[in-house]
Amino acid sequence: FVTATVSKVHDFLRNEAKSTKVIGAESLEDMVSKLKSPRRVILLVKAGQAVDDFIDKLVPLLQPGDIIIDGGNSEYRDTTRRCQSLKAKGLLFVGSGVSGGEEGARHGPSLMPGGHKEAWPHIKDIFQSIAAKVGTGESCCDWVGDEGAGHFVKMVHNGIEYGDMQCYFCSELDSFLIEITANILKYRDTDGTHLLPKIRDSAGQKGTGKWTAISALEYGIPVTLIGEAVFARCLSSLKDERVLASKSLKGPQGAKFTGDKDQFLEDIRKALYASKIISYAQGFMLLRQAAKEFGWSLNYGAIALMWRGGCIIRSVFLGKIKEAFDRDSELQNLLLDGFFTNAVQDCQASWRRVVSTGVELGIPMPSFTTALSFYDGYRHAMLPANLLQAQRDYFGAHTYELLSNPGHFIHTNWTGHGGNVSSTSYNA
Repeated sequence: FVTATVSKVHDFLRNEAKSTKVIGAESLEDMVSKLKSPRRVILLVKAGQAVDDFIDKLVPLLQPGDIIIDGGNSEYRDTTRRCQSLKAKGLLFVGSGVSGGEEGARHGPSLMPGGHKEAWPHIKDIFQSIAAKVGTGESCCDWVGDEGAGHFVKMVHNGIEYGDMQCYFCSELDSFLIEITANILKYRDTDGTHLLPKIRDSAGQKGTGKWTAISALEYGIPVTLIGEAVFARCLSSLKDERVLASKSLKGPQGAKFTGDKDQFLEDIRKALYASKIISYAQGFMLLRQAAKEFGWSLNYGAIALMWRGGCIIRSVFLGKIKEAFDRDSELQNLLLDGFFTNAVQDCQASWRRVVSTGVELGIPMPSFTTALSFYDGYRHAMLPANLLQAQRDYFGAHTYELLSNPGHFIHTNWTGHGGNVSSTSYNA
């Protein structure tokens, strides 16, 4: 069914929908009256108040057991709230992540439905038939989990997309973003020159990457690469300030690369691959923590499969992630899977050479550097956080644990005559 302005509905039926089974409706009442029970109504509107407004209009027209589906980029907590509200009214609600852009809309997107599972049998065949297909015809759609799980998974997908767009090329990944980046780099303007250098270097964002970074902070998960990708866009938006700063802030003067360029290109390729692994490892860390917080039973291998086709971050690389979770469904971190452990080890020397060269030449590489810093932190059994704990205890009496007695918290009078500040006076 299609609803819009009456004239647009008629135009659509006369043109794109001609000779199809599409039926037009001139109002919500008209549309609902033509739907079979249980009615399944999909909303594709801007996230936020518009979704609530449409739901408010639909509720009086529906019967118990009818299903409302939100296919927009809604914040997962809004989806949870709507699930609870509509359940009290006897209605079923599904919040479905949808990825794929214009191409996915026409040829099959990745779909990530969550919400009231009772609705799944009524929409499963429809969703899986319209979703993108990979491999031997496997659908890039499966049930994700309760309440806001579908939109949470889509949010993490979008966060990884931010990281992917900071990491441009890697042949192992064979991804959609690499594909379009190659086309963009080759594209020439009407005057025969390349178009890319003419585009203003101030990147926009819709906020879903920011949501991922905020959720990572809320749940205490170091999703550093996605966070840095968001901050890189924020920095790019300070165009006027950067132009001014470029005239007075100096870096390496006249520095040029003097090494073997062919070898360094291979180093860059490996650095990109390693950084990509870190980005996905962090994304799945956040999914695992959210599952614990909300009691969701997430199938991480199935999520990787959902992302393999139709969506913006689709790549062959996701098949390796699915295989990792097939080997161990309780895998704590992708880096601990044998394939990814070996892949990062193989890339490590190149990764470090690229980062150190970039620092020496004054080239900003936010994704490479933050990914490497995370890797080095994650692989160390001991970190200097013990000094942080001692400092917190010194100025705020926040206490600390000893390695020899975890779970037992103690406070030290560090000077013998001071350092006994009440913890209520400073909370860092």
